[in-house]
Order: sequence, then C-alpha cells, then structure tokens
Amino acid sequence: MVERFEVALNTPAGRLTTAIDVPTGLIPITAIVPVTRRLGEEAAQLEIQQAVEAGQTISCRIGCAACCRMLVPLSAPEAFALREYVEHLPTDRRTHLLSHLSDTKDRVKRAGLWDRLNDVAEASRAVPDEELDPINQTYYALRIPCPYLENETCSIYESRPAACRELLVTSPAELCQDMVQNPVTPLPVSMRIGSILGLVWGTLTNSPPRLIPLPMALEWAERHEEESRRTWPGSSLLDQVLDNMWRFLSQEFEKR
Repeated sequence: MVERFEVALNTPAGRLTTAIDVPTGLIPITAIVPVTRRLGEEAAQLEIQQAVEAGQTISCRIGCAACCRMLVPLSAPEAFALREYVEHLPTDRRTHLLSHLSDTKDRVKRAGLWDRLNDVAEASRAVPDEELDPINQTYYALRIPCPYLENETCSIYESRPAACRELLVTSPAELCQDMVQNPVTPLPVSMRIGSILGLVWGTLTNSPPRLIPLPMALEWAERHEEESRRTWPGSSLLDQVLDNMWRFLSQEFEKR
C-alpha cells in the first residue's frame, strides 16, 4: 500500500507543487531515491523556465558530453540505487559495463588516484572542499570518459546521479570543452539532491555525509551491502528528505 502526500516547496524560481506516493511499510533507502530525484528535476524545470523567460538558452543537448570527464560524486543512497540498477541489466550489457568500469579503474590507478578516491569514499568525516578540489582537478586533467558513457551518450540515463542531472549551462556549449579555464555559466541549482540524500543517510546511520566517486560507486555499494538492506518507514524517509530540502532552499534564498 502507498500513502499520497501533497508537497509544496517555494524555490527561488517559483513554487513547486506535486503529489508523491510513498509505501506505507518499511522500505530501504533506495526506494526514496527516485522520488527525491523527481522533486529535484521539477525544481530544475522551474529554473530552466525562468532562464528561458529571461532570454537565456540551455546549451546542453544529447551527445554533448564534455562534462562527462568530470569526477562525479554520489551519495550513499545513490550508490546503492545504481548497484541495484546495474544488477538488473541484461547480462551482456552488464558485462560490457563492468568491463568499462574495470578499464577506468586501471587508468585511475595508473594515475595514482584510486587510493585517494577510496579515502574520500570511506572517510569517517566530511571531506572539506579544499581537500576535494585538488583531487577533482587532477581527475579532470586526465580527461577520462565516464565509464557509463557509450558513443558520447549516457548509458544509464534513467539512473544517472543527481550531480549529472543538475549540471546545465547557459554559456556556449564549446566552452565546456575546458570547464576549468573557460567562463562556463551553470544554471542555478536550488537544492542539491545528492547532498540532501547524503544528509538523510548520515542522520539515519549516525555517520558523516559521504561523497562516493562514480567510478568506484559499485564497489563501494558492494562493500556496504549489509547497510543497504536496512529499512525505515516510508513516510519517515520522506519527512527527512523534505526537511533537508527546506534547509537547502532557505540557504539558497539567502544567497540569491
């Protein structure tokens, strides 16, 4: 059985109202990930609408994958959800994908970054930006295509991380070929869904917010499989998601 919730959120780009169905029983954290992402995407649509009305153009298009060389962070719930998604793929596709991941791991290891990424994923404290920035820059300099990229198109599009969904730009697409040196203009994001899911997970497990680099997300989720099996009341998970969304939106209103 499910319970329907009417959700209303005031964002800097307008008011978001929608209905959400959540199971009434005990559910794993992965069950709340699609709902949370949907709220994030609806908030993003308001930002897009506002930008278009202001005469701006969203440059991102299918096949434009310049940003797919960046190091993408996932929250723990997203990593668990991605592992579930990959496990349910047809065998041939899953084998092909795991081969890509293995190749990426080899390249990152040769660059001396794999252990540093693992330290970030398993950190017992929130890793500050000043520690993350050098790792992100070193990874980006390698220009390694995302292991989930096929012919410059995302092969896990319906299950891609929130960080990928949220990166939209209004500057010319050609500037994205070097997002460090060029003046790229990202679309504002009113609430970071990966961060919100990470905070929810931290509260549930009494652990620090965790950032898991995408190339090692499946390995991390496998190591922490037992944690992924824990369950909570669906309405309680939604309450925590919404509480963190309101906190993010409050901060965003102050910034803008």
